[in-house]
Amino acid sequence: MDRVKARFEVLDERFRRCNGDEWMERLWTGGRWTEGPAYFAAGRYLVFSDIPNDRMLRYDELTGAVGVFRQPSDYANGHTVDRAGRLVSCEHGTRRVTRTEHDGSVTVLAERVDGKRFNSPNDIVEHSDGSLWFTDPSYGIDTDYEGYRAESEIGACHVYRLDPATGDVRVVADDFERPNGLAFSADERTLYVVDTRRKHLRRFAVGAGGALSGGEVFGTCDNGSFDGVRLDDGGRIWVAAHDGLHCFDPDGTLIGKLLVPEVVANFTFGGRRRNDLYICASSSLYSIRVNVQAARYPATSATRSAGGPGGTSTSS
Repeated sequence: MDRVKARFEVLDERFRRCNGDEWMERLWTGGRWTEGPAYFAAGRYLVFSDIPNDRMLRYDELTGAVGVFRQPSDYANGHTVDRAGRLVSCEHGTRRVTRTEHDGSVTVLAERVDGKRFNSPNDIVEHSDGSLWFTDPSYGIDTDYEGYRAESEIGACHVYRLDPATGDVRVVADDFERPNGLAFSADERTLYVVDTRRKHLRRFAVGAGGALSGGEVFGTCDNGSFDGVRLDDGGRIWVAAHDGLHCFDPDGTLIGKLLVPEVVANFTFGGRRRNDLYICASSSLYSIRVNVQAARYPATSATRSAGGPGGTSTSS
């Protein structure tokens, strides 16, 4: 295991309260493009993707071991863990959203909208009402590197809301060029969505029934492009970029950065106290313990049944 000197770059005095370990650990390397980390608190392990190698890997927090979780993985990209402890995945190769059940079987949740195949679902989160929200850029069909080259049947790249209980899929935002990472605020009244091609992060108000309004640019990337996004318990918004993680105050000010030696694709909070950052960056998986914790989201609505073909999910 390698160690890299941790570098917290303060751009605003408000970021001085955000710090952590003196050293960042490179837990594993050897991938082509690591992505989509999802942390399982009950098992204390992390699942992440190595997309071009068509595999999902598993990091064991207790032993430090990394092994293959699934291969082939259908070029899986982003993942989340629902409140029932199941893995929900975006697959480039099959152009669908799936859920891995507790017995290891895989349930297809969505693969088409209005009879047309998705481009290549990319990143996914869940709302406490059980709905899944995911982005669908064309990276998995643009070339054979992260999927299979194909023409888009939809002809555009959208953000979708999926009801796993009914299978209903609808567009919630249709004015993106390449939507990518997304995350809710802790109260779920705000949705942040990255547009990688336009190199910015947008902010939407979430209304009744999942209707979005607003959509103004919240932050612009000053190094490469944005990718994954997560929020901490102080409401700060952390976004993956080419030089590391960029941290924004809720008012939209870029207050600081956590610099990483490789281009960062995605990251998540994990650990026993939700304050270990797991970072997928180019060929490697990094970790660092920080003094902020992951945002805590509402419990799943009690009015929703956990049984049936859909089950109950929430964002992670």
